[in-house]
Amino acid sequence: MELEQALHAARALVLADLIADDVADAEIVSLVENAVAHRRWWVEQWPEGASFVAGLIAQDVQDALLERYGRWPLCPVCTDTGDPHALDVEPELGPDPHWVCPKTAAAVAPVGRLRAPTEG
Repeated sequence: MELEQALHAARALVLADLIADDVADAEIVSLVENAVAHRRWWVEQWPEGASFVAGLIAQDVQDALLERYGRWPLCPVCTDTGDPHALDVEPELGPDPHWVCPKTAAAVAPVGRLRAPTEG
């Protein structure tokens, strides 16, 4: 049951980030479901990796979005550079994953805690 809890928690974190970025339509939520299903097998094979599953699902969804729609989530740190790029998940395989700017190494937010851009 702990494995299922880890998978559900990871799903909720990634969905929260998609919602914060206003990109959680039905097709994209299906990508999350596919990533969770894929990682269910992985975590069943390696239960000690349950604390890593949120970062892995975030990366899986990010990869699936890149193939279909483009980069996500875009880096809010480098918005003035004219070179939009996606955030990376760090650590790639570890607990407590964060969204990090690959150019500045600035930690933007933990996975599940992206904030919607402020209007102004």
